[in-house]
Amino acid sequence: MTESNGSAAPEQYEEMPDWEKRFRAPRVSLPDWAEDAPDRSLFVSNATGTYELYAWDRATGHQRQVTDRANGTTDGVLSPDGAWIWWFDDKDGDEFGVWRRQPFGGGADEPATPGLDASYPAGLALGRDGRTAVVGRSTDEEGTTIHVARVGEPPFELYRHRESAGVGDLSHDGSLIAVEHTEHGDAMHSALRVLRPDGSRVAELDDTKGGVEELGLEVLGFAPVDGDTRLLIGHQRRGRWEPLVWDVATGLETDLDLDLPGDVSAEWYPDGSGLLIVHSFEARSELFRYDLASAALERITTPPGTVSGATARPDGSVEYLWSSAARPPAVRSTTGEVVLDPPGMKSPGSVPVEDVWVEGPGGRIHALVQRPAGATGPLPTVFDIHGGPTWHDSDAFAAAPAAWVDHGYAVVRVNYRGSTGYGRAWTDALKHRVGLIELEDIEAVREWAVSSGLADPARLILTGGSWGGYLTLLGLGAQPDAWAVGIAAVPVADYVTAYHDEMEALKAMDRTLLGGTPEEVPERFEASSPLTYVDKVRAPVYISAGVNDPRCPIRQIDNYVRRLEARGAAHEVYRYDAGHGSLVVDERIKQVRLELEFAERHLR
Repeated sequence: MTESNGSAAPEQYEEMPDWEKRFRAPRVSLPDWAEDAPDRSLFVSNATGTYELYAWDRATGHQRQVTDRANGTTDGVLSPDGAWIWWFDDKDGDEFGVWRRQPFGGGADEPATPGLDASYPAGLALGRDGRTAVVGRSTDEEGTTIHVARVGEPPFELYRHRESAGVGDLSHDGSLIAVEHTEHGDAMHSALRVLRPDGSRVAELDDTKGGVEELGLEVLGFAPVDGDTRLLIGHQRRGRWEPLVWDVATGLETDLDLDLPGDVSAEWYPDGSGLLIVHSFEARSELFRYDLASAALERITTPPGTVSGATARPDGSVEYLWSSAARPPAVRSTTGEVVLDPPGMKSPGSVPVEDVWVEGPGGRIHALVQRPAGATGPLPTVFDIHGGPTWHDSDAFAAAPAAWVDHGYAVVRVNYRGSTGYGRAWTDALKHRVGLIELEDIEAVREWAVSSGLADPARLILTGGSWGGYLTLLGLGAQPDAWAVGIAAVPVADYVTAYHDEMEALKAMDRTLLGGTPEEVPERFEASSPLTYVDKVRAPVYISAGVNDPRCPIRQIDNYVRRLEARGAAHEVYRYDAGHGSLVVDERIKQVRLELEFAERHLR
């Protein structure tokens, strides 16, 4: 692997603050490996100072950089035979582009799907024959289309619908294609359809019950055996995500009914005899092996913390990406070795998280707290709100919260209603009163932080990115007395304009969350829009935004900023030439530095 062109000399490294080292230290993702050529792997790393794709030949140890773009590349897939690396080519982070491919050993890129115009990606599955690809596409004009693309043949349209959908998986022998779709209009809960490559239907599974029950399904993968029609799926029938095996040919469903609290996901072992189980509960995760013949569940030993990804290898070992709030990420194996160790500087650790449970209006709220070692309150405190909203903060390493801790702040992260990992009812609770429900939970944790002596009420910062940025702007206006400073990255600021400008898949999600379009339910969009409350904002506001962002587009942010300017409200805006965040290390460090300096100026 190439070392970072921005890596510091030893003396510079010694003088560099720890918070910056955490961003600059080279990182790697969990390597993906080719099904029929397991010595060939693909991973993502920031070793050059920008996140790019890397090929790794495990047999020789050779690693090479595959992509090299100004704004970075992270979307890549290795073909099952290991011959090709597919990567998604968009423009400056706008997520709208085409698939290209490159020989594993190196060479010129070529169009991977001639005949298919640029789009937002909606899934990709590659066949073992080396000729077939199932390509999902999403555009504002067409909705979702799925095509079968074969080398030397025009693409065949397999599926089309206005609502959001995506490619689930292609069976081992290429005879079956699983599709996740939301034709029923609920973008938060998918149904499943299995098709043949000619477009004929094989099977359907829909747990939404025509909208009566809001239960989702997800594709986890076909069995890795030729002629095997078993499809591993995730379901929510007991109020949380769990796996089951569905034979799409016979309709037989094998419910695993694992006695594990929290959400459970799974993938196949390479021989199809068992499942690798990933169990997430209360902001931590662990691994198990489930034997399909005996129904035995065996724990796989991992350190306490978070497993961000795991894969079973042909020799039966398991490789996984692990970290905790205190310890930086590492790719490990159940054999005891570190699988992939990037060169260059190593990231400093941070302080561990403390678990806090607070009674809220919708039930017990889980929050993760970090404070400077040995510090006693009341402290200046940062409420760092996660995005999604269908996501959750966990006991995992994160450089941005650690930077706040290094500067003397306590950091509180709240898994508000809408977060994953606490059951379906918790995730689905925020419908129609979008944003306001999350703020109720954040307020309950804020009151705990002040009353417990942790937080100084006069020095409270509300911050977050994406949905967390949205909640930051909404909170500054809806709770103007609660916050001293607001720092919002790539936020929704004007919900109506955001809806009209964002990508089609997010329009579908907003219609699900709010119950319609801005024209159909204008009162809900108004109640949930930060722009509605902008004139009540008292705290200084810092906003950063990508000018090519298709998720939180720039025009709606400009609308909000003009309202701040009109009343002379204290604010700063930083615009950068990328999309929904940056993959460039120097740019990310610049953004964090600007946020830290803004907070320091206004809190002193």
